[in-house]
Amino acid sequence: MWLELQDVVRAFGSRKAVDGLSFRLEQGAIGCLLGPSGCGKTTALRCIAGFEAVTSGSIRAHGRVLATSEFSTPPELRRIGMVFQDYALFPHLSAADNIGFGLHRLTASARSTRVAHMLEAVGLADSRDHYPHQLSGGQQQRIALARALAPEPELILLDEPFSSLDVELRERLSVEVRGILKSLNATALLVTHDQQEAFAVADMVGVMKDGRLEQWDAPYELYHRPRTRFVADFVGQGVFVAGEVIERGSVRTELGVMRINVNGAWKAGDRVELLLRPDDVIHDDASELRAEVCTRAFRGAEFMYSLKMPGGTRLLSLVPSHHNHQIGEHIGIRIEPDHVVAFAAGG
Repeated sequence: MWLELQDVVRAFGSRKAVDGLSFRLEQGAIGCLLGPSGCGKTTALRCIAGFEAVTSGSIRAHGRVLATSEFSTPPELRRIGMVFQDYALFPHLSAADNIGFGLHRLTASARSTRVAHMLEAVGLADSRDHYPHQLSGGQQQRIALARALAPEPELILLDEPFSSLDVELRERLSVEVRGILKSLNATALLVTHDQQEAFAVADMVGVMKDGRLEQWDAPYELYHRPRTRFVADFVGQGVFVAGEVIERGSVRTELGVMRINVNGAWKAGDRVELLLRPDDVIHDDASELRAEVCTRAFRGAEFMYSLKMPGGTRLLSLVPSHHNHQIGEHIGIRIEPDHVVAFAAGG
């Protein structure tokens, strides 16, 4: 186990910005702390980096204690690289000199070799003499990553690394950054409020709320098997369909009887709400189950339809865009959920 946090608390007076945070990250894995603004994810990152003191709990790396309430390894001795939200490149230094800035302990020859290797790794060998203002936002981000990786740290921390980029560049660069980190077998942890970013980059994602970790899991599990209502709401789009348990594992809804993943001690008569994702609701002209199109959003290859059942149940459905239905039209649907998760009604 490379990085381990156990019951970490960071308090500011009576307010706990981080409250009992525990998770583990394997060597060579990429983790992510995901959550809304103010949930404590950046404070947690700063505790790991050594910029914030730990009120209680412990942080370990490779079994070595980095921080407790009584002890803290100085940031410069933690062998941790940091990529900041604003890149923090030195404007008066070239790309190569920015990367080599933290390599003063190496000989000039070794430093030059390392810089050349990192420029190659991030695909910017031809930009070694360019200054930050001559680079695009994506190129600046890759230089910032190369600078953090150049001293061969044991862990890379990335603080909202793509937030200042436009959506298209953010999506492309997140995939590129994952590829770079994986090619170097780097262990990394990023924080973001953007779930697409988290899913594109990370092997393991922790969803945070009010300083606490709601769930630490693989992206697929977070999407299909959320353990709490907050995770279900925060990760991906979806709706909650009212139902009544008729027997263990079966729920009666307006859409018919559904089998559920038994994630609670449900008994007959319990009122529950089932999470349905847009990809669980399939357009099917031959189906007897009909729903009214309330809104639609064109997404190029697909429409996102908001649908209403006769009894008032609301659904979302992703439909190929050659099915161009109008608002008010009734269309056939069938429900094919991969996983159906139940939560207590009104929970």
